[in-house]
Amino acid sequence: GYHRGDVNYHIAQYNIARLVAPLDHPRLADFVANLDRINELGDATPGFVWRHQDENGNSTGTRVRDDPLIVINFTVWESIEALFEYAYRSDHVEMYRRRREWFELQREAPLVLWWVPAGHIPTVEEGEERLDRLRADGPTPQAFTFKQRFPSPA
Repeated sequence: GYHRGDVNYHIAQYNIARLVAPLDHPRLADFVANLDRINELGDATPGFVWRHQDENGNSTGTRVRDDPLIVINFTVWESIEALFEYAYRSDHVEMYRRRREWFELQREAPLVLWWVPAGHIPTVEEGEERLDRLRADGPTPQAFTFKQRFPSPA
């Protein structure tokens, strides 16, 4: 069943991935073609709160780490369970399974989770800082993973 989670805290999720080619390359055509559908699916999923968008209506125009091939995915959810359901049990999972077609294998953690006060909209800088913290220190209550979760501060 669906867990509402903590009404005072929501879970932020930030991940980065490096494309195997520029977004306009034929190798990325399927990824680009599915973006809006998968984002809309997320938006309509129980427990969804917010996602980072640029003028494209997605986050593909947002640059980080001085690398034009790195794309970000950045969302806030009412609970880890709601995020997990969307990421691994909805139509999104097909995109996840095909990630090797579109993204390079990452040697370091690609994804970080952290708790935010309900109503707080985190910045890309915050996401970057949390990912760096996870990569430097491993999972802590300030920056963690699905495999090693921490309870909300409440």
